[in-house]
Amino acid sequence: MGDIGELFPDTAEENRGRDSADMLTEALSRARQSGFRLVNLDCIVHLERPKLSLHKQKIIERIETIVGLPPFRVGLKAKTGEQVDAVGRGEAIMAQCVALMYREDQASY
Repeated sequence: MGDIGELFPDTAEENRGRDSADMLTEALSRARQSGFRLVNLDCIVHLERPKLSLHKQKIIERIETIVGLPPFRVGLKAKTGEQVDAVGRGEAIMAQCVALMYREDQASY
């Protein structure tokens, strides 16, 4: 199905300033059309600041709304860069998310 750069190239004008929720919705729609269903998400945001503790619940709720998962199936953790590299110096923020999916025609539970 392609990676994010193939689906939403940064050279395409329509992607400039595009809401990431739109891209997530489109990617999930493509996966669903291929027979996959989302089971859960585990997300990590690497940043020095701002501290996410006050915002974590809102972020989780927003993700749940976008992907249609119940609260216990979306995890969010924040980690600092321990003053190492661009994240640690506060120059960058990095996010990672692992999605557990299953293909409906191959599910055995």
